[in-house]
Amino acid sequence: MLKLSESIYNAMRKHGEETYPHECCGVLLGRSHDGMNVVEDALRASNTRTDSAHNRYHIAPQELIRIQRQGRERGLDIVGFYHSHPDHPAQWSMTDFAEAHWLGCSYVITAVEKGAAQQTNSFRLTGTSEDDKSFEDETIQVEELVAGRC
Repeated sequence: MLKLSESIYNAMRKHGEETYPHECCGVLLGRSHDGMNVVEDALRASNTRTDSAHNRYHIAPQELIRIQRQGRERGLDIVGFYHSHPDHPAQWSMTDFAEAHWLGCSYVITAVEKGAAQQTNSFRLTGTSEDDKSFEDETIQVEELVAGRC
């Protein structure tokens, strides 16, 4: 299960709308326990793909290292990644699978149709190595914002 706040969920979806017709991408920071990835922050990343930004994304290694360091300074780990699929379903592609390497992490995909965020799905990368990795559908639990709560 992937657990995150309504504001983080909405921010990921808005990011996809803002970058349309290109894919957006970002990193989810939080904690993983009891089979659940709990997201405490979503950091936007630059899509460095210049050849196919409309249907591919890439986060530069330097940016990923910087984000990972920021998380560690706050006591958080990388628990997932997100990206958008412009005018395409919120389902992982063979390219998404081939480029997914962070076992145990959640991979969130939002379908953005004609500039508007639609379906958002999450897939957990399971397995013990590249040889037996697989994506499993993952439930997204969005915590609603409650007025008056800090």
